[in-house]
Amino acid sequence: MSPPRRPAPPPRGRHPSPPSPNPQPQPSERGWDQVAGWYDKWVGEAGSDYHRLVIIPAALRLLAIQPGESVIDVCCGQGVLVQPLLHAGIGHFTGIDASPRLIASAQSRHDNNPRVEWIIADVCQPEVTTIAHYDAATCLMAVHDVTDPAALFSNMARALKPGGRAVFVLMHPCFRIPRTTHWGWDADQKIQYRRIDGYRSPLAIPITTHPGKHTGDTTVFHHRPLAELLSALGSAGLAVVASEELYSHRRSQASGPFSKAEHRAAEEIPMFLALKAVRA
Repeated sequence: MSPPRRPAPPPRGRHPSPPSPNPQPQPSERGWDQVAGWYDKWVGEAGSDYHRLVIIPAALRLLAIQPGESVIDVCCGQGVLVQPLLHAGIGHFTGIDASPRLIASAQSRHDNNPRVEWIIADVCQPEVTTIAHYDAATCLMAVHDVTDPAALFSNMARALKPGGRAVFVLMHPCFRIPRTTHWGWDADQKIQYRRIDGYRSPLAIPITTHPGKHTGDTTVFHHRPLAELLSALGSAGLAVVASEELYSHRRSQASGPFSKAEHRAAEEIPMFLALKAVRA
């Protein structure tokens, strides 16, 4: 038995593509262009319920935005962070993503705001961000989608002013690895547990984006152990100063021992990891 199976928000990231300063969509597919329509319908303008109730509130807590600050959102997708950050009082928002189609979705919703700008670029290309003028940087649900997290972290550090802060939210690398971690049921103890079949080895895991429709569309989830990610942050000049382990807000509506065990497991085993780092 396991908790209700409405999926978590799909991770967001990049596939290899050259950087471009042009914010207009291009004819060729790049980034998550091949699944942009599906992803936009799934997440929408404000994000899934996981975004609204768990991920974005945690990101805002760790960012501790001050009025007038500038923020760059890396792997921004269709811009679910725009409104929360503007409501928090930032002075300027920059969204950067490799997918012209997702940037086009973001522009259609927010492009009339003079405090908002968009950049189409692969955030893992060398020095795609070269001017250190942002107070803060964010990357939500995308670290596990990039092929080169060290380059991602280095570019985010370059974009920050000295002392600037970066906030990341990602699927928990210890407990949430597609095809490698699973829910299990211990009938004797009447507990639901998390089974982990592997952790140490980096993995590239294909994720089907339209289950049951046989479209052949996939993205890739890149698992890396936590120590590797923390070391890459340190090598980029980003010092982790705070973290939160985030838990699912969803609960089974059933009753009985299965439901009680599901609730406890949801309260005890985190789904996401949020990190706050500061540029040294």
